[in-house]
Amino acid sequence: MRSNKERSPATPSDLGGVVSRFEKFARERIIFSQGEIAETVMYIQRGRVELSVASKTDRDVVVAILGPGNFFGEACLAGQTTRMKTATAIAPTILQIIERNEMIRALQAEPALSQRFLSYMLSRNIRIEEDLIAQLSQSSERRLARALLLLAREGNHRKMHRFAGISQETLATMIGTTRSRVNVFMNKFRMLGFVKYRGPLDANGGIRVYTSRLAKAFCK
Repeated sequence: MRSNKERSPATPSDLGGVVSRFEKFARERIIFSQGEIAETVMYIQRGRVELSVASKTDRDVVVAILGPGNFFGEACLAGQTTRMKTATAIAPTILQIIERNEMIRALQAEPALSQRFLSYMLSRNIRIEEDLIAQLSQSSERRLARALLLLAREGNHRKMHRFAGISQETLATMIGTTRSRVNVFMNKFRMLGFVKYRGPLDANGGIRVYTSRLAKAFCK
């Protein structure tokens, strides 16, 4: 595991008494790489994490972008011994890292944590099904609108919500289209007042999303 990190002694966390450690990752630092040994579960306290997989074309495909309150790396609990994805911090990030055996112990001993984790996994499975349905049945423009709303879901839906570190290339791989089409749609969304950003939209820029307007236009 490679990181720009600070460690604190193992300490009981706010995840129902599970013993863990906290690590800090700077933007663009790799948390773990595809093919590495899988032996920990991670919980995002702050920041954003991109999960990607290598493709046959040598172009990484973004499969998820996670924010505070999300778990990842949990496949090791089901016996997966190697990482199937690469995890990268796309913003300054603080993770709560739990060893596999400790997470199993805590899930068995702490009903509140077990319920919370189960609820998370069920919600994520629903999200995966919805992603698949959207990929098969919706236009790329509508898929982009949905992706922006999901990325902004932590914000106040009556106001603008801002996030950074997500490029047009990343958005394109998330929704299964080209960067040029994402550029066309983002310019359209900006003219319609759904989003706001200055200059070229890239990994160093920030996007402001008017979630209520965007949802009203596309979530019908």
